Amino acid sequence: MKLNYKKVLLVGMAFFLISAFWQAYDAITPLILTNHFGLPQSVSGAVMSIDNILAVFMLPIFGALSDKVNTRFGKRTPFIFFGTIVAVVSFFCLTFIDNLQISKLVAKGIPEMAVKDNEEVMATVRDLTLKLTLENPWPLIGFIATLFVVLIAMATFRSPAVALMPDVTVKPLRSKANAIINLTGTAGGIIVLVLGMVFATSKNLYMQYTGYVGAVCAVMLLGFVLFLLTVKEKKWAKEMEEDTIKFGLEEKDEGETGGKGLSKPELKSLLLILASVALWYIGYNSITSKYSVYATNILGFDYNFTLIVAQAAAIVSYIPVGMIASKIGRRKTILAGVIILATAFTIGFFITPKTPEVIMYPVFALAGIGWATINVNSFPMVVELAKRGDTGKYTGYYYTASMAAQIVAPILSGILYDAIGMRYVFFTFGALFVFGSFITMLFVKHGDSKPIASKSRLEQLDVD
Repeated sequence: MKLNYKKVLLVGMAFFLISAFWQAYDAITPLILTNHFGLPQSVSGAVMSIDNILAVFMLPIFGALSDKVNTRFGKRTPFIFFGTIVAVVSFFCLTFIDNLQISKLVAKGIPEMAVKDNEEVMATVRDLTLKLTLENPWPLIGFIATLFVVLIAMATFRSPAVALMPDVTVKPLRSKANAIINLTGTAGGIIVLVLGMVFATSKNLYMQYTGYVGAVCAVMLLGFVLFLLTVKEKKWAKEMEEDTIKFGLEEKDEGETGGKGLSKPELKSLLLILASVALWYIGYNSITSKYSVYATNILGFDYNFTLIVAQAAAIVSYIPVGMIASKIGRRKTILAGVIILATAFTIGFFITPKTPEVIMYPVFALAGIGWATINVNSFPMVVELAKRGDTGKYTGYYYTASMAAQIVAPILSGILYDAIGMRYVFFTFGALFVFGSFITMLFVKHGDSKPIASKSRLEQLDVD
């Protein structure tokens, strides 16, 4: 049994364009809300959680809905097609509303502060910006309304896109396949981060993002077109079913409950996995959703290159992590990743504006390795418990947990930032929640793949 890397890589183009979008969205949206509209961190955090609120309801619905759809293009492809088109168009339109707000700031004579100016001075400027926004709220209203369109479009196809990997991959190979999927997603994220450096998105507070977002949308469309031209969803799904029978991996409908549902131990493990997902996403998202603000306004660092280092470290880690998990199990591998990620965030606390920027690079490299170790194995653990025909539904469960966590993360962390200050809360908050996921993961007993006897050592390594 060998993993078809080319097939998985092409399926991953859907995740490539999703990751490209979220990398850009998470980078510039909090900057726009804070620096262009003057919103407090808590309010900005609430706006940043809108996508997660929508996702909690929409991802399970569209995941389960795609399980039941049967078109000549497959189950998942129609959702990816329509969702991508609407998302790209509305995301690009969003920048024109932001440009209108910037023009009002310039006309009012509100000064643009350099990124390393005193935080109290910058707070005064943001107060003036917020006052202007409240006097004329229509640009903000238009921005939020268009944002809703973008986020709804993205939510319609995320679960179907992610469910496509297990649709075309037999269960024992899904950790390795998920490593390739994450590799393509990370590649999309790195391309967007490079674009951020080219367009200097962290260099001035009143930047107009139309050119940058246009370039990001072009990257998304590139992955989209490649996906449409190469992926044969129905054919590949049928081949997976044939391989499942060929290698004796047919599912048994009877469990301890005597029916098709999960047994009590399996259900307990599923709930513990989802609890772990929620905890580490709260910690991780509290960092990623506001790191552009923290790096720009507190440290005076270029957030783009720091994140590129993290992404590069993740890329190097994905495939080895998948192989390690196939040897020692997904659960043990995840526990190691949690320790690595919590350690990186703990070290990050001690980095100050006076610390050389280069010191942040190994910290984020460590974070990238830790997150890759967790992320490669957590989703396969959830869908490993899915019965035949329920992959989209269980994908929805996974994203319900992760998105619910990402509702909590920016709001709760934003409140603490306003009350105590970002400098002392930023990394501490993330480290504590990531460590909490270690405790819940200790009690998980199900979700590891069942090993397959290979005919040769080369087969065990999936070497062609």
